[in-house]
Amino acid sequence: MKVFMIGGTGLLGSEAAKVLIEQGHEVSSIALPPLPQGAVLPKEMKLTFGNHLEMTDDEIREQMKDCEGFIFAAGVDERVEGPAPIYDLYKKYNIDPVDRFLRLAKECGIKHAVVLGSYFSYAAKKFPELELTKWHPYIRSRIDQENVAMSYADDDFSVGVLELPYIFGTQPGRKPVWVFLAEQVLGSKVTMYPPGGTSMVTVHQVGQAIAGALTRTSGGKCWPIGYYNMTWKEMLKIVHKYLCVPDQKIITIPKWMYVMGSKNLMKEQEAKGIQGGLNMVKFADIMCSNLFIFKNEGAAELGVTPDDIDSAIGDSILLSRDIIAGRTEVIGMKGE
Repeated sequence: MKVFMIGGTGLLGSEAAKVLIEQGHEVSSIALPPLPQGAVLPKEMKLTFGNHLEMTDDEIREQMKDCEGFIFAAGVDERVEGPAPIYDLYKKYNIDPVDRFLRLAKECGIKHAVVLGSYFSYAAKKFPELELTKWHPYIRSRIDQENVAMSYADDDFSVGVLELPYIFGTQPGRKPVWVFLAEQVLGSKVTMYPPGGTSMVTVHQVGQAIAGALTRTSGGKCWPIGYYNMTWKEMLKIVHKYLCVPDQKIITIPKWMYVMGSKNLMKEQEAKGIQGGLNMVKFADIMCSNLFIFKNEGAAELGVTPDDIDSAIGDSILLSRDIIAGRTEVIGMKGE
């Protein structure tokens, strides 16, 4: 299958390209420059540097010519802050491009598409009583992204949306999401964290899930992707090990204390005139719960196999430590 991807130089897109090429598929991609220093991409991937938001429909159609598959591995996540309403930014990067590219893909005769989403969408559907789309612009945007994607699915055009949890693993030269956690642990003699836990996968497992969704989705389907489930305390013990502070005490704080800290954070955001994608006070409902996804809910069906999650956490934390120490240069998230 010939596959066209948006975001092939990113952490997840590059791994998906590697897996697809190993399976015998052809992959081409548009991605934002520059290439992260030290990043290794599959030499067989045809790469065009450019901003997909600025390219014309005809330019995109030319990229999609003769392709059977399309992957949207771009966008931004909940870390992005900006002027209110922040939803507009998520719409620009996560929703409008999906609407546009799936329309063009169908016009070009593409038969299979995959969109990378968030497991917060899974949470919103699983716990409707929490009204997550009401309180969190980011989560609302991800649900809206799913709805747009599913609107294009039919018997002749399969669309799979991957509801991805926290991801561990690294790409040289690219900033991991986990720098904040390494800073928190290294900046204190104790680690204070709320109760609860999360599902997680490795970068390689995401690559497998993308390839699986591209070939195994029929019609339209949102795939909950999770493989390993840990409480925050279990995860932190691994983080401590790689930061060489294995004996640092972990204190589980009550939910109300987490809420107090979140109120202070939101006051700081307000003072700066910015809004986050998550209402951090209301986010306590998620943070203090065990938001677990089991492999039989989607990952196993897509061909995701076991991986070394301990080592993947270690890679993320060690790179985060090097960034904090100023030993390496990285680029951050840029909408891809």
